Amino acid sequence: MPWKDMDERLQFVARRLAGEAMAELCREFGISRKTGYKIFDRYQECGVHGLTDRNRRPYRYANQLPFQVENYILNVKREHPSWGARKIRERLLRRFSGFPIPAKSTIHDRYGLVERRGRLRRRAQGTPLSASDPMSCGALITKGSSCWGITNTATPSPLPTTPYDSCGLSLQIQ
Repeated sequence: MPWKDMDERLQFVARRLAGEAMAELCREFGISRKTGYKIFDRYQECGVHGLTDRNRRPYRYANQLPFQVENYILNVKREHPSWGARKIRERLLRRFSGFPIPAKSTIHDRYGLVERRGRLRRRAQGTPLSASDPMSCGALITKGSSCWGITNTATPSPLPTTPYDSCGLSLQIQ
């Protein structure tokens, strides 16, 4: 259960100071014992101020670039707006060899210095049909050892005796 306000935390701490057991208090307030001990320890360390909500933002970011590197990237981009991320990264490799160099788009994305271009999609184009009516060329149905051609009326009929159908396509008789 999330704490609704500071009064609940104060009641929890006051009852704990009065001598109630931690397990019973935690069960009544609907929190784990670990959370109960954490709240009580914060009260003992910081007083009433320790019962307020804390900022969850991390103190530091593990992969954050040093300030000098980030500032260098921004200055180079301002001086040479036509340079892309790849070229600036090469400059970084030469200048700051001791620091881990970021991916080529890290800083550029964060500060909106480059616009990502979408890839050009090539769409497949089919071959044009020789006849306007798809059923005019006929279709083949094989069942067992006999083949049947389908005409516009979709009724089975024997294959033509010539090796070419009405559209000029060759047929293989099996």
